[in-house]
Amino acid sequence: MFRWLGRLLPETLFARPLSPAGERRLRLAQARAEEALTEAHVRSALLFVDALAEDASYDRAIEIYVRELGLAEPLASTVATRALVKLGEALDPAVTEPAPPPAGADADLPPEPSAEAEEPPGVVLRLEGRRSPA
Repeated sequence: MFRWLGRLLPETLFARPLSPAGERRLRLAQARAEEALTEAHVRSALLFVDALAEDASYDRAIEIYVRELGLAEPLASTVATRALVKLGEALDPAVTEPAPPPAGADADLPPEPSAEAEEPPGVVLRLEGRRSPA
């Protein structure tokens, strides 16, 4: 009677183990998905901070965001840290200036993406009139 249920279990979805190349592609896809989820939470947390600017400090607003969405560790810490980093970059853009590459650095490496390229269109942080983190 329960034979059909056995076919739906995750262990039986694949008749054979993945090849090393398939396993690698699976891990890369998982990493991209986790990164996209983290970035979506960071953007939402920044909007939440902006919405609560008059009533709560940065830290408190991010704490409320993490608690209300029920984010578990380590995602909660990652979102909080990245949101604070973005807020810091908005407050002091000089901090985000890229350091010169060390002598003998590999010239074949691609350049680091700029902070402006990572900022989603339409998200504007209004920093005037905000309380400092306390």
